[in-house]
Amino acid sequence: MSPATARGLSQPRLAGMTSALRGHVERGELPGLVALVARGDTVHVDAPGTQDLTSGKPMRRDSLFRLASMAKPITAVATLMLVEEGKLPLDGAVDPWLPELANRRVLRTPDGPLDDTVPAKRAITVRDLLTLRWGLGAVMAPPGTHPIQRAMEEARVTPGFHVLTDPPDEFMRRLGSLPLRYPPGERWAYHTGYEVLGVLVARASGLRFEDFLRERLFAPLGMKDTAFVVPAEKLGRLTAAYARDPATGRLEAWDTPADSYWSRPPAFPSGGGQGGLVSTADDVLAFCRMLLGGGQAGDTRLLSRASVQEMLTDQIPEEQKAASPFFPGFWDASGWGFGGSVCTKPDGVSPTAGRFGWAGGYGTTFFIDPRQDLTAVLLTQRRMQGPEDEALAMAFSKGAYQALED
Repeated sequence: MSPATARGLSQPRLAGMTSALRGHVERGELPGLVALVARGDTVHVDAPGTQDLTSGKPMRRDSLFRLASMAKPITAVATLMLVEEGKLPLDGAVDPWLPELANRRVLRTPDGPLDDTVPAKRAITVRDLLTLRWGLGAVMAPPGTHPIQRAMEEARVTPGFHVLTDPPDEFMRRLGSLPLRYPPGERWAYHTGYEVLGVLVARASGLRFEDFLRERLFAPLGMKDTAFVVPAEKLGRLTAAYARDPATGRLEAWDTPADSYWSRPPAFPSGGGQGGLVSTADDVLAFCRMLLGGGQAGDTRLLSRASVQEMLTDQIPEEQKAASPFFPGFWDASGWGFGGSVCTKPDGVSPTAGRFGWAGGYGTTFFIDPRQDLTAVLLTQRRMQGPEDEALAMAFSKGAYQALED
């Protein structure tokens, strides 16, 4: 046993973190949640509240939650598996598999008219997609501000909470009809590259994306509850999903087990999480332990240590961090690896660099810290709508670090 795995978690401090999380449920701010903190062989789980406010069904450790953008690191691993097998070139053009993205044209100015374009300097690569620097994504401006926003909306490829309704080939056709907003490799833009990666994995592997994930990733890791669709026998564990009414603050259900979008196979199996995977805290833990194990789980190796190390390393050049994509200071202590954010220096949550993870818009978040052998997973069923949602995730993350025993 290594020194990191020999260390544990403070039960009194975990109790304090749990009490704070339960307060959100008791005040009616959340229907319920599942919080998991693991270090080495020690795993702490708390599951207060209800799966569904209408039925009052108690939350369970194995309750099913919508991962949303937490699916991105899963898609990144699937992509890197194909890179290691020689089926995809990390720094090679994606044109052979995604001809819709060949011979790109780029807007002369990001907010300019759609017909004012220049040829892209080079082809889009797999690395561009993994690092979200392929040239197109969410436009952080009020709707309708720029022509490209309106065009993406009309093409039904705009990133957002809505699920993607076009099959993969039609999605790619629509995406390929648009110019890029930035030259490939020059600017980070959330999150459409991961929807494209799901299609790329399917075409390069010869399997449907959902089949590749199930056979090559979920089955070897024992992630028995992670999928794009919840079968009838598991619907009793699916949490209802809520959003806050902006006027009243009341929680309003927008997806329920009785008639869930996730009870039917999706038209578009989302690699970025727009709709996307459903999972449990323990399944996420299994995935995280594989990453902490350098790509290996038990006797099964899914990735090389080198690939995992690159995945957990900041890939964004410093000169590209002058423009903050979400809010001022976004890049101050963070970067982007493959599929998630990388902490680049102490940031008030972790005392050292190296934390890797990401959140999901339906109220989920996770991180791993290889230096501390630490995993933290918070699953809720309330859509993220404001700063208080980020504050909850930050408080949970800080609580996980405060529970560390040296």
